[in-house]
Amino acid sequence: MSATLPQTPLPMPEAAAGAGDAAPGAIVVWRQSLQVWLALAVGAVLLYAAFHTGLDAMVRIWRDLEEYSFGYMVPAITAFLIWQRKDKLERLAFDGHWMGPAAVVAGAFLLMLANLSTITVVEQYAFLLTLFGVVLSLTGWQAFRIILVPLLILLFMIPLPLFMINQLSEVLQLISSELGVMVIRACDISVFLDGNVIDLGVYKLQVADACSGLRYLFPLMTLGFIAAYLFNAPLWQRAIIFLSTIPVTVGMNSLRIGIIGVTVNIWGIQMAEGFLHFFEGWIIFMACMTVLLAEMWLLLRFTRPRRTLRDSFVLEPPAPMPPGAVVRHRAIPRTLWVALVLVALAALANNFTPERQLIKPERKEFLDFPLSVEGYRGQRERLSSVELDVLKLDDYIYANFRDQANRSINFYVAWHDIQGRGTVSTHSPRSCMPGGGWNITEFDEKILDGLGPNGGPLPVNRAVIKKGEQAQVVYYWFHQRGRMLTNEFAIKWFIFYDGMTRKRTDGGLVRFVAPLQPGEAIEDVDLRLVQFIRAMNPRLQGYLPN
Repeated sequence: MSATLPQTPLPMPEAAAGAGDAAPGAIVVWRQSLQVWLALAVGAVLLYAAFHTGLDAMVRIWRDLEEYSFGYMVPAITAFLIWQRKDKLERLAFDGHWMGPAAVVAGAFLLMLANLSTITVVEQYAFLLTLFGVVLSLTGWQAFRIILVPLLILLFMIPLPLFMINQLSEVLQLISSELGVMVIRACDISVFLDGNVIDLGVYKLQVADACSGLRYLFPLMTLGFIAAYLFNAPLWQRAIIFLSTIPVTVGMNSLRIGIIGVTVNIWGIQMAEGFLHFFEGWIIFMACMTVLLAEMWLLLRFTRPRRTLRDSFVLEPPAPMPPGAVVRHRAIPRTLWVALVLVALAALANNFTPERQLIKPERKEFLDFPLSVEGYRGQRERLSSVELDVLKLDDYIYANFRDQANRSINFYVAWHDIQGRGTVSTHSPRSCMPGGGWNITEFDEKILDGLGPNGGPLPVNRAVIKKGEQAQVVYYWFHQRGRMLTNEFAIKWFIFYDGMTRKRTDGGLVRFVAPLQPGEAIEDVDLRLVQFIRAMNPRLQGYLPN
């Protein structure tokens, strides 16, 4: 889509008015000198040398995670949108700004924090902050404002932390499953929803991570931001276009799941696999784009004077150089020299400082964990290879304990020697339970006196979950280097903090689950669980280091 708008001469800034020996009234066009291009090339090399760990990790995620496979395109789109404003940039001499080197210093500080905490996403944001600082050091505020939004598009190429992706995926799976079932029922097909499992009677469809809609959501949000930027409309209309990408993605993905369910019910399970699944994915993404265009068309109906959708996009190439314009070449601002020196120092510090090695404290392995406690006998179970591939555990125990009355308590501890690096992240039961078809009917925090460190209180999350006629009570907490935490976001903060201050990011999840027996009250299950935790807690010493 393109539009041809009348090219109007831009006002000549004061910086160009008296440039060199240009004749009075002549338009001055500024171009980069060879020295500036060489300085920028050196800056690119230095930036990669300083931030190569985070950049390499980011590209690996683009390659391995389909949700971010569009990441390769984002820098090219940013470069195109900057080139599109080439005619406006050529009227400015580029005088640099001292806020640029200040931003580089802030980026270098973030890089140091990233190295201390070993959290790569911090390094990736540090790279962008430093890049913005280098650009501002070259251009100055007036030119930087012209290209600020294209630069902000680079934020979309940085993957969210994996724990946020997992939680968002699980929420979207449940929403998409519920809405997809509504589509199936609208076609007069009997269907039962069990968590994210769609039961059609003969077939059961699992709404897996690949069907959560994230592989549509992230690229569509990026596309929506770009469309809003190019859309020549009031700010509130641009905001609607961008924010609407979320419900549009969820709605269209739910429609896709519903269509798969309908076709499976008619023609069999093979319709949920292979070409149809792939083909529907592309159709749904194109449908999402069509909905965005339809939104823009509708918004233009309420704009005066009325314009066509074609005329409301600014996609024309930059205006050609005016006839008779005087070409001048830019010098390197002092601010750019300072910024490049700062980036070089950051690169030297990052590459020649000894690599920070995280401490893995000594601990007993769960292979030797006792399976007899206070009248309970335990039987060890194994997680499937699929579960282990997702969880990436360094050690775990998963066992069912039964007392003499045949009442059971499931005991599970998941352990990571290192968290926060790469794709390792502790999974929260609060996110996983709904995916297994369990509805959380109660959720609160409970304090168990005398079970915490040094005999202090132990905070635990308590949940009552139900699936059909079944009910269970769940107690869990996160053991994080001597801290007993119940909040998932607090875990991430202390991983960051302890990685810097203690050179440790180890930690684990401790979970107890007791099913409600026929005729048993919830209060009785609570009492049974607390008694079992009190008996089990001393045995965890040595397996969960403080």
